Amino acid sequence: MLVKSITEAKAQLSALVEKALTGEDVIIGKMGKPVVALSAYTYDYKPRTPGALKGKVKIADDFDTLPSDIAQIFGIGDI
Repeated sequence: MLVKSITEAKAQLSALVEKALTGEDVIIGKMGKPVVALSAYTYDYKPRTPGALKGKVKIADDFDTLPSDIAQIFGIGDI
């Protein structure tokens, strides 16, 4: 476990990030007390599958039709 003050952490941020990436615990303190733990971010990357929602999404037949009251607000008139 590595404990650094905020001032030291600012000056050594790149090195502290590298230590966190290797799994080392990095603790940043304020006024002598630990307040923040720096750790590596992990995520599960799943590539998108094209067409995964095919047949599950329905677009209404009048989707492209602008209601007349909204058209008037935008000054388009009836369309």
